[in-house]
Amino acid sequence: MKKSKLTFWLFVLPLLIPFLMVVIWPAVNGIYYSLTDWNGIGKDANFIGLSNYVKILTSDAGFFSAFRFTAIFSAVCIVIINLMGFCLALLVTQKLKGVTFMRGAFFVPNLIGGVLLGFIWQFIFIQGFEAIGKLTGISGFSGWLSDTKTASIGLVIVVVWQLSGYMMLIYVAQLQSIPQSLTEAAQIDGASALRRLMSITLPLMRPAFTIGIFLTLSHTFKLYDQNLTLTDGDPYGSTEMLALNIYNTAFDFDRFGEAQAKAVIFLIIVVIISSIQLYFGKKKEVEM
Repeated sequence: MKKSKLTFWLFVLPLLIPFLMVVIWPAVNGIYYSLTDWNGIGKDANFIGLSNYVKILTSDAGFFSAFRFTAIFSAVCIVIINLMGFCLALLVTQKLKGVTFMRGAFFVPNLIGGVLLGFIWQFIFIQGFEAIGKLTGISGFSGWLSDTKTASIGLVIVVVWQLSGYMMLIYVAQLQSIPQSLTEAAQIDGASALRRLMSITLPLMRPAFTIGIFLTLSHTFKLYDQNLTLTDGDPYGSTEMLALNIYNTAFDFDRFGEAQAKAVIFLIIVVIISSIQLYFGKKKEVEM
């Protein structure tokens, strides 16, 4: 018995120690700093209790503006990304030529780093769209990232382009796990392709939808690198998301204690929303 426990800890400790050092300790330390007025430079961190939290929740208009934009942005992206991913999965699971190439091509954007991706699309929106606008004479192609409406649309386009291929793989795996006998039996009974999709495929895809929505929710809510490189929260702070707002509070204004309090609030919001989504998603799943 003692030998088995020793063996267990020998396998666990090499992973547990880095996890405690890199995740748990910084989290606990961060909660402490959220209760201080630390500026991130000096060693002095005066304990001020819940003052940072009260200030954020009562008078920080920028935080609530960033939260509102993040929530709307995430909701739009969740719908489009999962719809696109599912449609691509339906396409690449058909008996067509070149489906293997298509799977790889659709997934490639997910391999591009967020910072690099932001700069690539920044060039496309500024230089590419400007050139198209001059050639066609359509003014709508000009100044995409300097307009409050089109800048947010551009951010949605980038994130959808990057994540749709990743969601496609999740939905492909679930589609391939659906027994062919079910669809074949429905086809023999005269069910149309649309009826088979609505009555068989979609109900059995709900476990994948739960995972897909959870992943896109967590990714879009925590989005930082594309937001920084593509728009940096501009114009006029209209595209500033929560992660960027927290970063600016810490490194632009040297209010690390307040930024850490925002991060704690952000964590609680993400945990609550994700838990609710998982709870209701699991309740509607259909077992095969």
